[in-house]
Amino acid sequence: MPQRLPAQWGSDASTHSSDPPRRHSLKKVTFMIVVHHLNNSRSQRVLWLLEELGLPYEVKRYARDSETMLAPPELRAVHPLGKSPVLTDGKLTLAESGAIIEYLVEMYGNAESCAMLSPEHGTTDYLRYRYWLHYAEGSLMSPLLLKLVFDKIETSPMPFFVKPIARAISGKAKSSFITPQIATHLDYMEAELGKNLWFVGENFSAADVQLSFPLEAAAARGGLGASRPMLTAFLRRIHDRPAYQRALERGGTYSIMK
Repeated sequence: MPQRLPAQWGSDASTHSSDPPRRHSLKKVTFMIVVHHLNNSRSQRVLWLLEELGLPYEVKRYARDSETMLAPPELRAVHPLGKSPVLTDGKLTLAESGAIIEYLVEMYGNAESCAMLSPEHGTTDYLRYRYWLHYAEGSLMSPLLLKLVFDKIETSPMPFFVKPIARAISGKAKSSFITPQIATHLDYMEAELGKNLWFVGENFSAADVQLSFPLEAAAARGGLGASRPMLTAFLRRIHDRPAYQRALERGGTYSIMK
């Protein structure tokens, strides 16, 4: 039986153990994995990873509030932060995309799939893999999220006499910091993909799964274009993967791609 982790393992710091969990054959799965899936969210890439691993799983769906676009309060019954993704596996409840991805690859991948999804421990490629896995949320998502927030400030209803001030502040924040930061990150990633087919090298890995969401967000908000052909080709490659397409069927509408 796979080793069990603490019942609430939701911190990124928990993933940095010096002794990684043993890798297990898929036939040792004894609990049904449940993905608490919020529409149009980061949890879509967890479904994709499960499809790449060939693991059985259940999808429990949650819908965003149509006005606020926030997750419903029901998610707080699963994890105190009330955010998605959250994965349950027997008595384990695990939050944070990076932690979930590392857990699934380390715990359930068989020898063949782990060789594909995670480089061998102790290698330079493995360090690169860990870097990209945590870069996605730790560095890349921050300016993209700021752009979303300040775009909403410009379009949200407000008294007419406040609008010029709010728009001026938003425009200044975007032009002086947010837009240049996004460009710096995307240019960096474009150059890295000019060296290899995938972010860790010539083999697809779970780091590519983790990087999918922020790059799809960037593409949806007009941040790629003709000047970044490597990133555009990367998105085409992942969207063509059969496991990605199966995950879309399981997860439902994923409008961030539009």
